[in-house]
Amino acid sequence: MPFRIRRSTIRPLSAMGGYAVDPWKSLRRTLGVAGFGCLTALVTAYVSYLALRWVWVPIAVGVVLGLAFVVLLILLHRAAWIGLLSIVPALFILVGAVQYAPEAALEARGVREGVVVVADSATGKDGKNHRLTLRTADGEQLEERFTYNGSGAPRVGERLDVIRDPEGVVPMEQADEVDAAGRLGGLVAGLVAWTLLAVLAGWRGHVRRRRGKTDSLLLSL
Repeated sequence: MPFRIRRSTIRPLSAMGGYAVDPWKSLRRTLGVAGFGCLTALVTAYVSYLALRWVWVPIAVGVVLGLAFVVLLILLHRAAWIGLLSIVPALFILVGAVQYAPEAALEARGVREGVVVVADSATGKDGKNHRLTLRTADGEQLEERFTYNGSGAPRVGERLDVIRDPEGVVPMEQADEVDAAGRLGGLVAGLVAWTLLAVLAGWRGHVRRRRGKTDSLLLSL
């Protein structure tokens, strides 16, 4: 029986002894992934601006787009471990993009007031979902409740400073936790890290393709 070679399995070799891989194509892929990372941050921040009342909306958008970026990064690099490295900057981007718009709105038009906690209607079995009733220094009880999820909530009788939106669009926050510039800084830092990871993934992926290492994403280093 004659031996046959399938034409589809033959790959041209470059002058350096590896497989021929178009460097411009690798560059375009790298720029595309880096651009998608920037687009993820911009879209999430814009959705946060449009949905100031519903914080879960930009969170959902950011998570979906962030996971898509991680998948693209893995495919670009041809190795899965770089996806793990992108998780920490992804959190910076998600927090910054989701919280920048509402905190910027509070800084722009918010009213700062000193209040005292007069009631806490914690809900749930663990008692970590708090809706605090607040009273101002002149004795007026605020209609808006201060929402605090988790442990360490202000206790009844405790005094604190809050910033509330007079238009009632953005939920009130503790004054010392409103930091729009810090959110923007975290967002930019995360984007820089993502861009550097995209460059690394593009270069390593190009080298791996030249060497013919395009099989296992999980076991590849």
